[in-house]
Amino acid sequence: MSVAQSFEPGSFKPLQLSDGAKRRLRALIAEEGNQDLKLRVFVTGGGCSGFQYGFDFADTASDEDTLIEFEDVAMLVDPLSYQYLVGSTVDFEEGLAGARFVINNPNATSTCGCGASFMV
Repeated sequence: MSVAQSFEPGSFKPLQLSDGAKRRLRALIAEEGNQDLKLRVFVTGGGCSGFQYGFDFADTASDEDTLIEFEDVAMLVDPLSYQYLVGSTVDFEEGLAGARFVINNPNATSTCGCGASFMV
């Protein structure tokens, strides 16, 4: 697998993955039976605040992706999304709105009420 940048366990990480997100990712990997599964985090245009967060799962990275490893789990970020996400923490929450991955982004100047979209 060739990636643009790779951040291994124990090194500086431009994005963080909370303990809750790591637990959920481990559970999803076990459910799928695929140890190569990684959380893909991305930003797209749209949403009520201008940009919106997206999450997907991938077992391979593209040449342009940034790979960020945390012990036994990893996250992939494409180059366009990377600039909007540096310094963010990906978390997993369960509540009345359901269970979902969320992003705590210090770069966002405003967010929508549900936290799925943001403005910089």
